Amino acid sequence: MRPTPRKALAASALVLAASAGVSLPATPAAATPHAASQAAACTPAQVVTNGGFESGTSPWSPSSSTVITNRTGQSAHGGAYFAWLDGVGSTHTDTLSQSVTVPSGCSGATLTFWLHIDTAETTSSTAYDKLTAKIGSTTLATYSNLNKATGYVQKSFDVSAFAGQTVNLAFTGTEDSSLQTSFVLDDIALNTSGDTTPPADSTRTPAAPSYTVSLSSNTSGTVWTGHESAVFTNASATALSEVYLRLWDNYHGTCSSMPITVSNVTGGTAGALSVDCTALKIDLSTPLTQGQTATIGFDLGITVPSGADRFGHDGAFSFIGNALPVLAVKDGAGWHLDPYTNNGESFYSLAADFKVTLDHPSTLLVPATGASVDTPGSSGRTVTTATASKVRDFAWAAGPFTKISGTSTAGTPVNVYSVSGISSADAQSMLTTAKTAVDAHASRFGAYPYGELDAVIDNNFWFGGMEYPGFVLDLVSTTALTHEIGHQWWYGIVGDDEYNNPWLDEAFTDYATDLALNKTGTNCWNSVSWASTAEKITNSMGYWDAHSSRYSTVVYGYGKCALHDLRRVLGDTAMAKLLKDYATSHWYGVSTTSEFKAAAQAATSTDLTSFWTQHRIDG
Repeated sequence: MRPTPRKALAASALVLAASAGVSLPATPAAATPHAASQAAACTPAQVVTNGGFESGTSPWSPSSSTVITNRTGQSAHGGAYFAWLDGVGSTHTDTLSQSVTVPSGCSGATLTFWLHIDTAETTSSTAYDKLTAKIGSTTLATYSNLNKATGYVQKSFDVSAFAGQTVNLAFTGTEDSSLQTSFVLDDIALNTSGDTTPPADSTRTPAAPSYTVSLSSNTSGTVWTGHESAVFTNASATALSEVYLRLWDNYHGTCSSMPITVSNVTGGTAGALSVDCTALKIDLSTPLTQGQTATIGFDLGITVPSGADRFGHDGAFSFIGNALPVLAVKDGAGWHLDPYTNNGESFYSLAADFKVTLDHPSTLLVPATGASVDTPGSSGRTVTTATASKVRDFAWAAGPFTKISGTSTAGTPVNVYSVSGISSADAQSMLTTAKTAVDAHASRFGAYPYGELDAVIDNNFWFGGMEYPGFVLDLVSTTALTHEIGHQWWYGIVGDDEYNNPWLDEAFTDYATDLALNKTGTNCWNSVSWASTAEKITNSMGYWDAHSSRYSTVVYGYGKCALHDLRRVLGDTAMAKLLKDYATSHWYGVSTTSEFKAAAQAATSTDLTSFWTQHRIDG
């Protein structure tokens, strides 16, 4: 979230109507923040070497010296070099292969590559020229002249079945006797993630959540009712007898008039609501031992209050962030049941899969987290089905938006949804900003993994912007939008405990924003003036809620300046490598201050102890 000077909010004095549902016993209570746990046992890795072909041919085995090239006639997806198979126009075969080892102990392994196909073939029915992608003896896909397209298209395959094996990754292109077809490959990667080995008690659980949601709205998109289920696994050696759902948006109401209602729970028994009715305990039907999986389900009601907020409606336009109940996190320190904060975020969660079906009037556009597909519903209605993988939350909006779309240079589809009153020039400016920003951040921290990116623009937001996976809310502001898109990496991909360690997403994102906007932060640490000895960059939201006027100054401003200072200590190249490697090693995981400090220290021979002390970075 990008804060701006607070405006008086009508929403702060709203009387909220209760949505339909069975009232659950409420015992509001504050929760004590818990410390972050240790990293999961599986460290995500990228195991293809020289996947962008920028380092010569090694360790690839091409069939000829012309396969890996930068010659004219084709272009790279990134960098200068690419692999060009075929394109001869006569009987011909090109091959390209590399031996890769897929680590054991990781539950996820995904092969991705960017493919461009152009052809002189004119047929629309016969595959004369073909490219085959294989791993080991398994054929993953076959493409042909029939798959020609303008520009590159990313292909993705689940290869987790090869965990623990060393196999050959191979591409074979064949042409017939006439009319060329070029198969052009670039930026090949095989990323691993997850953990199949039950880790120690300090590991975060419940792990690998998967949410399935089906909701239907009223005519205005302000009331949604339906059902949600959650599948999860206990990763801890300690049996799991209960879970907690975070009903975050009950902050916007009262315990007697809740915007988020849960009823008819299955797979467990609903217990007491706590933390101002934002946490619901569910006692599981059967305790889960390590590695066991369970499912809970419940009916869900959502009533969107009035107000241009991350959960609220601005006239005909509804913004629905943090409305879906998600599982709280438990680690060696216990359950993380922190209170809602309106200054920043409390939304600490583990990467999860979502499939969300939203039935709504066809007059409403519904941008959402993930990739969306619209199908006709009943008379006058549309069903939007959004799917998202490895995201920490799910958000959507509903209203008669004006939509414009484009694609970034690196191939990310970007959509801008504007409320009434946003000029077409401003909308186009935000589209240009979004396309530039997503590529800039991806080039520094790793490829954007969430498919499309939706930006919802409303100048009535009291905040500068708000981030959700693949979906951001923003004012017309180049800086704010670049910042919120930076959160796709620092909070989205590289997660953190946002309540207890807000600097890990906000300072890192503001630093990334500076880099994307070509700002060097020269001398910015010189303006630092601490308000007290207790003030530190690494303080929690509990501290900042009590010192709200200093939150933005210290966490955003001093935090990013500290990272600029660290870059000057390490050097530009070493700092860039540190952040990219750190993002890779925490991809879909959780970052902690101690882990980042250790990674930074490993990147330099200079003792950083005094640096952390000077910049008040504890942990």
